[in-house]
Amino acid sequence: MTFEAKTYRVRHSTCYEYEVPVAHAQHYAHLEPRTLPHQRVLKSELNVTPLGVTRRATDYFQNVVHFVEILQAHEQFEIAVTSDIELRANDLELALHQSVAWNQVADALRGARDLIPIREYVFDSPLVRAHAMLARYAEPSFPKGRPLVEAIMDFNQRIYDEFTYEPAATDVTTPLAQVLRERRGVCQDFAQLAVGCLRSLGLSARYVSGYLETDPPPGVAKLVGADASHAWASAYVPNFGWLDFDPTNAVLPDLRHVTVAWGRDFSDVSPLNGVVFGGGRHTLRVAVDVDELAVSPAVAF
Repeated sequence: MTFEAKTYRVRHSTCYEYEVPVAHAQHYAHLEPRTLPHQRVLKSELNVTPLGVTRRATDYFQNVVHFVEILQAHEQFEIAVTSDIELRANDLELALHQSVAWNQVADALRGARDLIPIREYVFDSPLVRAHAMLARYAEPSFPKGRPLVEAIMDFNQRIYDEFTYEPAATDVTTPLAQVLRERRGVCQDFAQLAVGCLRSLGLSARYVSGYLETDPPPGVAKLVGADASHAWASAYVPNFGWLDFDPTNAVLPDLRHVTVAWGRDFSDVSPLNGVVFGGGRHTLRVAVDVDELAVSPAVAF
């Protein structure tokens, strides 16, 4: 069977410059995309400066992770991952025709012992905690008896319509209560808000990190390094699996979204974190490029 497909080259570079030398550093990176039924990683290359000890592994959620240890003194650290990814169009027809009511799904999740890998996404996580105010915000989209997928799509559109994308309004420490009150933020906030709302209704929802192909305005050249990481949410749908939805853009991710990792919230899939000894103050530069490569219009997976 063949499907419409696209191939992308994604380059994500992160550079730290320190005011005094770092004596020893350990870093933990989620930068290599996952291999999925609709997503194939053709190649992925990691480059680190200065050279260090690098180990590739998978984490609890089966995301690819790189452990990097720098044992020499350094005033600059750069990590870059370049990946070629082939995407095929998702077959969403099965999900879109699911008629099971969302409240029936929530009831089933409360008592199903055989759904533990799915039920774990109902519980609170470090950055996302269930709360009555989140449930109240979601309720207009989730009247009792409404099909789960229909409710998710309505909810996805409401966040897009009612919130303003404003990069300077939040950071990784901004609580969901503030995001909900001020109705502004970035993709990370909207994804975590969606996850928190669904969990507050008793549904399983997870946070997904990745990249989004973007287009510059007409007549404007695309700037090198001007793309960015992206985030969206995913909900468990019985008889289908996990349904991704992107409240920042009011779409169901398809041929423009590259999946890197998923977890309970941003803290599980941060692109880069770790510990450094020394360094003092630092400056940070991040550059992301997502470029479509020329390939045949259809591929077989």
